[in-house]
Amino acid sequence: MNNTLPTLDILPVKNVVLHEDHDTQRSAPLIEKLRAAGIIRNPPIVMPLTDGSNRYMVLDGANRVTSLMEMEFPHIVAQVVQPNDPNVNLQTWNHILWGMNPKTLMSALKKIKGMKVVRVDSRKSIDAPKFKSVNVRFPDGKLYLLQEDPADLPAHIQTLHTIVDAYKTRASLDRTSQTLIDSFREIHKDLTALIIFPQFKIRTLLKLAGQNIVLPTGITRFTASPRALHLNYPLHELSSGKPIEYKREYLKKWIDERVKKKGVRLYSEATYLFDE
Repeated sequence: MNNTLPTLDILPVKNVVLHEDHDTQRSAPLIEKLRAAGIIRNPPIVMPLTDGSNRYMVLDGANRVTSLMEMEFPHIVAQVVQPNDPNVNLQTWNHILWGMNPKTLMSALKKIKGMKVVRVDSRKSIDAPKFKSVNVRFPDGKLYLLQEDPADLPAHIQTLHTIVDAYKTRASLDRTSQTLIDSFREIHKDLTALIIFPQFKIRTLLKLAGQNIVLPTGITRFTASPRALHLNYPLHELSSGKPIEYKREYLKKWIDERVKKKGVRLYSEATYLFDE
């Protein structure tokens, strides 16, 4: 196999753990889509945990992994990256909300136990607390910090879940890397707020995943280069009862065959895909 290709491997599904909640609304449609297509198009990206448990944390593809778990697949094909890979980066997604009254959101946030909603002057610097506060920006320009009582990391993650639960079923939501709300006023006439989440480190997520502690869905964004896309690997090779050693050897030969037929291409330039 060409050593410059992304590292692809067959892994036991039971050894793959999530670092964030999956979207339950997407699982059932995705299962039907997978069954109809008979292939897994884009392999999830995983990273080995550092606890020696031979488990892997999902960086991207939580819904695909969850769907295969629900389909009782014994194995999955995945792209494996390492914790010290300089080409793997962790960024934060923020949430832009609309369709929910800002006052209703504020009321829900104020009811969260162990947390204070503090208005701040965005023109002044803010000292960082032990755990960086979630920021909430409203369309009227007001900025609030959601400050927690001193807590350990698992309690901090639970607070994040409670914050997201306050709006995820009551507002329309999209992910964004923006930290200012101004550009969304013209897009959403019923704009609610912009929720800005703290950044995490990869080693922190590995530690949490090892303890089966997951983040709320849609607040982390991993990028990896190179990325294996449009693999279109046959599902029947993953669902069979053949041993994993056989499946790994089959994957190697399957990829080698595509390389020989010049069916693998590297796009070094920024690329937009219009068939997603």
